[in-house]
Amino acid sequence: SDRSGAPNSTGAQRENKHTNNSPVCGIQRDNGTKMSQDQQAVNGVSCVSKVLTLDTMNPNVRRVEYAVRGPIVQRAVQIERELREGVKKPFTEVIKANIGDAHAMGQKPITFFRQVLALCSYPDLLEDNKFPEDAKKRARRILDACGGHSIGAYSASQGIECIRQDVARYIERRDGGIPSSPDNIYLSTGASDAIVTILKLLVCGEGRDRTGVMISIPQYPLYSAALADLAAVQISYYLDEENCWSLNVEELRRALKEAKQYCKPRVLCIINPGNPTGQVQSRQCIEDVIRFAKEEHLFLMADEVYQDNVYADGCKFHSFKKVLFEMGPEFSSTVEMASFHSTSKCYMGECGFRGGYMEVINMDPQVKAQLTKLVSVRLCPPVPGQALLELVVNPPQPDEPSYSTFMKERTAVLAALGEKARLTEETFNSVPGITCNPVQGAMYTFPCISLPQKAIDKAKEEGLIPDMFYCMKLLEEEGICLVPGSGFGQKEGTFHFRMTILPPTEKLKVVLQKIRDFHLRFTQEFS
Repeated sequence: SDRSGAPNSTGAQRENKHTNNSPVCGIQRDNGTKMSQDQQAVNGVSCVSKVLTLDTMNPNVRRVEYAVRGPIVQRAVQIERELREGVKKPFTEVIKANIGDAHAMGQKPITFFRQVLALCSYPDLLEDNKFPEDAKKRARRILDACGGHSIGAYSASQGIECIRQDVARYIERRDGGIPSSPDNIYLSTGASDAIVTILKLLVCGEGRDRTGVMISIPQYPLYSAALADLAAVQISYYLDEENCWSLNVEELRRALKEAKQYCKPRVLCIINPGNPTGQVQSRQCIEDVIRFAKEEHLFLMADEVYQDNVYADGCKFHSFKKVLFEMGPEFSSTVEMASFHSTSKCYMGECGFRGGYMEVINMDPQVKAQLTKLVSVRLCPPVPGQALLELVVNPPQPDEPSYSTFMKERTAVLAALGEKARLTEETFNSVPGITCNPVQGAMYTFPCISLPQKAIDKAKEEGLIPDMFYCMKLLEEEGICLVPGSGFGQKEGTFHFRMTILPPTEKLKVVLQKIRDFHLRFTQEFS
């Protein structure tokens, strides 16, 4: 086969009618010598190996891993295909609890959002009296800001001006009046695109001067994947599982001190509320992190896409920007930071629209010009995603006809998530061998699982990490698709899995019961 793995035997199966020395792929020369792959030919025409092979491609891309859509998910897709083809399994459906895709899990879209997006997509509906006037007003405002009054037109690279203005006003309201400038707002293709863009600006140097980026372990694999792609140096700091996945500044100091021996630490990434761990950071913790970033001259990246997803009593979301500015000019005028938000999570769950924004703080004006140049290369974020973001930051107001329905739907989604967070924690903690911290926020749980030594040995026999072996067996036996903790990082000798709490409550109960039954059976099998 060629290096892509595709069979390359066509020429060998044909009768060899060539009488000269012109090579034919897969056959011998007239003198009997075997041709190298680089010298093979097709239909008698000389050729060389492919320009792009595993050996010649960008080696950084080969190092990229993304567990959330990794091998176990690929196997889940195969099993779904087998079920459709009538293959008998111990279950009738695959439940994908591996990813925070709310609508795929059955969450209904917010009515007002979809009404306005429908009007923007098909403006003739503006004449239809089925749509409330506030939805029409929003749609007209968005369309008036688009080229040709169409969301099919490109926008400015930084995003539509009036939407950036509304994002800035939203941030000001959220943070109690702390000013926000539209010039510091960049709309993006979800938060992920903005995160990668900022990392591109930050990564430089060679050898021991190569940029080091501090990321939490467990982490969301976007970060490790982006750092591998950029050939940056990953600096791992561990969250404290024994204390509800809290962040300890002493652990930051340990990780930084070790990293200085082989790279130049320049960036500190924080996810709050946490993914995959679901913790919500206290205000005191955020202050400590900001002081640490200032002392060590680090650029702060605050991933705050779950800011509305806070469930636990006594927990509250504090934005890094708000805390930064309330700490006074010593910090607010010096600490460089980018914060990120998205339309994909919270109560919206609109993952497919790929809407998001970042706000940059204290960025050097010349670097900011380079950032604007960099985002212009991609022309603009998806305009329907920008329109959706506009509705998230500028929702119906109390005096508007859609307000009552909007608030009812929003409250119901968040209340259901809070109920499912508690249900998940309680159920897992009732299973011998599973320990689950409170799901304080976000959309996931990251329980610790105890695996018998025989199971660990069996996994090694099969060339698998033990928690991958566990999750693959769960998929094959129960049809539940989870992501092993090894895909997010974990302390040596510990095993976990990440599961989203998004399935509807009744289906979530089924999922939790299946995992409970499987874990007891698995433990017994390998005891």
